[in-house]
Parts: sequence; C-alpha cells; structure tokens
Amino acid sequence: MAYCPVFPLKCAVNQYAWGRIGEESEVALLTQSNDPGFQLKKDEPYSELWMGTHPRGPSIVQPPGSQQPQPLDDWIKAHPDCLGDKVKAKFKGQLPYLFKVLSVNKALSIQAHPLKSHAEQLYSERPSEYPDPNHKPEMAIALTPFEGLCGFRPVKDIVNFFQTIPEFQAVVGQENAETLVAAYKNGNETCKEELQKCFTGLLTREEDVIKKNLETLAQKLEKQASAGEDMKANNGELVMRLNKAFPGDVGCFVSYFLNHMILQPGEAMFLGPNVIHAYLLGDCMECMACSDNVVRAGLTPKYKDVPTLCEMLSYKTSTVKETLFPCVTDQTDSNITIYNPPVPDFAVRRIKVPTATDQYTLSSVDSASILITINGEAQASAATTQQPSHGKALGLKKGSITFISANQSIQLKVTSTEGFLAFQAYCPLD
Repeated sequence: MAYCPVFPLKCAVNQYAWGRIGEESEVALLTQSNDPGFQLKKDEPYSELWMGTHPRGPSIVQPPGSQQPQPLDDWIKAHPDCLGDKVKAKFKGQLPYLFKVLSVNKALSIQAHPLKSHAEQLYSERPSEYPDPNHKPEMAIALTPFEGLCGFRPVKDIVNFFQTIPEFQAVVGQENAETLVAAYKNGNETCKEELQKCFTGLLTREEDVIKKNLETLAQKLEKQASAGEDMKANNGELVMRLNKAFPGDVGCFVSYFLNHMILQPGEAMFLGPNVIHAYLLGDCMECMACSDNVVRAGLTPKYKDVPTLCEMLSYKTSTVKETLFPCVTDQTDSNITIYNPPVPDFAVRRIKVPTATDQYTLSSVDSASILITINGEAQASAATTQQPSHGKALGLKKGSITFISANQSIQLKVTSTEGFLAFQAYCPLD
C-alpha cells in the first residue's frame, strides 16, 4: 500500500447534560485512559464519544511519522481505496457509519428515525429541523447494564394498563382505549389501527390534562412505593423516575406503550426505521448510519414533531425477548461476536480474547473499519497472508481508537492477563 493502512484516531467527546457524571461515565474513563491531555472533571457530565467523519464531531487522523494530523474525512478523500471497492462505489467515497460510545444518566427523547425516502422528503421540506437526506438506523450494544424503551409492548400488556391505571386511559382517551380493548378481545393481537389511534390520542392530548393526570398518578405511585409495594407490575418505578427528570411530560405515559429493555453487557437492540425508542440509563456502544435525522415527541426540550411521528411509526408489537437483537458467533473465530443488522450501512464485531497471547490475528473485512479497545492491552501491527507484519506496532489499551483500512488483517499480541475486549464497526456489503 502507498499509505499507512492502520493508525490511531483522536475522537470528539460531547458533554451533553444527559451524560453520566465524572468517573461514572464510560466515555470519560475511556478518554482519560487514552488521551493524556484530557482532564476528567468529577462533577461534569460526559455523554458521547464520536468515531467517524460526521462534521459535528470529526475524528482526527494521527498518522505515524512526520505527517500532520488531519480530519479523517480529508484523509479518506485523499486515499479512497481505504474504503474498499464496494463501499467506495455504493457510498460515493464516504464512510457510511458513525460509531459512538454513549454514557446515559438521564433519558434521551422519545424518538424514531425515518426511512431514507422519508428523510429525503423531510430534508427537502424542513432542512432546519431535518439536516440531511439520509436515514438513521442505529444499534445499541450494552457495555454495562443498559436501559431503554424500544418498540410497542404486546397489546395485552397495554390493555392491562388501561384496566389498572385509570390515569393512563384518561390521557389516551376513553373511546380510543375501549376501541383497542374491544379489538383485542375479538382476537386481533396486532391492532395496528387501534394502537395508532391510542398513541396519537395520547401525544395530542392537551398539556394540562397530561400534567393533571400525571400528578394524580405520581401521588398514588409514591404511596405505593412508601408502602413497599412491588412497582414493576405497574411500571411505577420508571414513571416516577421519568417524572422526576421531566415533570409533567407526556413521555412518562408513553412508557406504558413501550417495551422497557434492560440489556446486559453484550446484549443489543436494533432501532430500525419507524421504530419508536428512547435511551434511559447506562453505557453502550452505538453504531448508526451517518445522519442527524430524528423525529421527537417527548422527554426533550428540543423540537417535537408529533404529527410526523404518529404517522410514520410501524406500530408493530413485540415482547422484550423478541425485541432483543440476535448476535452470532463468527464461524471461523469463536473470539468474535457479530451484530449484523438488516441495513447496508454498518455492522459491529465484538472481539473478546480471554487471555494473554502472542498470536491472535483479527481477520480483515472488506471495508474501512474503526476499532475501539474497551479493556485490556495489546500490541497491534498490520498483517497480510503474504506479509506477516509491516510498520511499527501500535500499543492498544483502554480507550485506544484505531482506523483499519479495507482488507487489512491485524496481528495482535495481547499482553494483559485479563485478556482483551474491543468493538469494531465496519460496512458489511456482500
């Protein structure tokens, strides 16, 4: 190759108010471990670590030798073959994904992302609110126990909430609720039209009605909590927590419609087009198409587009178990777990080498990739089947972020006795 195919990146850290505080934040700990210039402040939030070419937080190339640092996007434009032929052709010389670490301390907005054709329409009509014409499917993989809302619950659970929580039925609207209950009792387990009416009824309800009923419900839940009653059955603990963070917000009632996900490390959820969701608490890896298109409707002070959201959602119901995204072990390497969603823009590999070893080869992928080390230490050097290694080895440790050109395997010498854990984003075109 005429250029160095493997090199470290320096990546942007965001400090949005919803981030975890100080040393509780995995974003902060990863950055502190790898960047000697980073000063962790124990009382400040650290929310996101961005890895990629997005203009709001571009990664900086730190090539070996005397070359000057430069934005990753500029480097890719100068060396487009690094993307791989298929990616270069399909995505017009652009890196198609954005890779992140998220540390969430306060709920992010109730939201969904549009289909690409819908994104193009929204961008054309309202570019100030929808800043690009791309879709934004995304995946979250838990680093610590990670909480979120994702997709609509089974109808039977929503019907049960109507029957046990009168305030919920009141804000949805009695007629809407009764229509859904009747459809379910008549054997309709999907009830998409009825579910849409209920959800739209809630999100378009007058603010004073929402606040009044939420105040009444919160008082009941506080009494139940003081009495030591089980709060899981009525979603009470979550509603109380959301109401404390966003007093009187309609998103507190939205939680009764959605699956409450608690992912364990390594578990994932995929947020495809028109799937309603919100992140609540914890640390995760996130990978997405390179876009900023978000349609919001609650738990946020940002722009809300309720009509668009209510119209676009799929209204597909599922259980928590069904909502978990399945991962698979690589058939040729049991150290690799693959998260490959049904979109062409990105996939993620988890690399978990259990102990120190002198010889581990991370196989190549047919696209440019970004590798972040979560735990452990290793020496990494570019390798091919024809040439075992070339160039100076890179020292990888917690927080190291490495760009790897297409079709480039990596030779790892894992030096930490606890092994090595990393995640790698790439583009999985056939």
